[in-house]
Amino acid sequence: MARNRNRAAAQFENYDFLKARVSSDIADRLADTSHVFPRALDLGAHNGQLAGLIRAGNQVETVEAGDLSERMVALAEAAGLHARLMDEENPGLAAGSYDLIVSALSLHWVNDLPGALIQIRNALKPDGLFLGALFGAGTLAELRACLMEAETELRGGVAPRVSPLPGLRDMASLMQRAGYALPVVDRDTVVVRYADPLTLLKDLKGMGERAAFSPGTMRPLTRSVLHRALELYREGFSDADGKVRATFEIVHLSGWHPADSQPKPLKPGSARASLADAVKGHRRS
Repeated sequence: MARNRNRAAAQFENYDFLKARVSSDIADRLADTSHVFPRALDLGAHNGQLAGLIRAGNQVETVEAGDLSERMVALAEAAGLHARLMDEENPGLAAGSYDLIVSALSLHWVNDLPGALIQIRNALKPDGLFLGALFGAGTLAELRACLMEAETELRGGVAPRVSPLPGLRDMASLMQRAGYALPVVDRDTVVVRYADPLTLLKDLKGMGERAAFSPGTMRPLTRSVLHRALELYREGFSDADGKVRATFEIVHLSGWHPADSQPKPLKPGSARASLADAVKGHRRS
């Protein structure tokens, strides 16, 4: 994955529209809280867009940026950020070292996502906040379907061509298992239209989002399969004006490091009023 991002770094600003949108969304969600966060980290920062946005607000005192790509780190440093090399899968963060950790469109590349979420939670101070967003299972559904159909038609079987992504329910469960307090998981669907599906493939390369499987686990994509997949894409996912659709599912995550000051759910049976009585009273009135 570091190789993909290193290759994308030189022209990343030409392909960062999804990163920019999601970074803005996370910054808006942060603004909805009343907390002040003395020390923050942008994990998987790429060129530091999100770190720059939260630094410009009035809720964060200092912010750091970490990414596994040397060239992306250089871009973040050029933007005036304190940035360093950091692997999202094993960031090596000290326990209780941050008040806020954010991450925009990076964690879907982590192999051990449950482990990464636990490490992030451990790196937060009590009542520290994690805000993240990653691509979900509905992303590039059109491209997946066309590649599978083309390869089945021409080669009698399929190979993985688009990296696997987690679903909404998966992420809700993982946030609970990772020990976050007050976890919230929701979804935003973004549909991007292209003049041709080849332009979509160019964008994915420019974003650094091309599939990154281990060497030897993916057979080469032949030109005939690719051409057939593009034909199927144009046939099946074109609008009236001839442009094709590409769906990106963004899964947003938020959760807090547990703290005594946080609201706690009541114990079962501790309620002092009956919902049934309230409904009856409403009907009588």
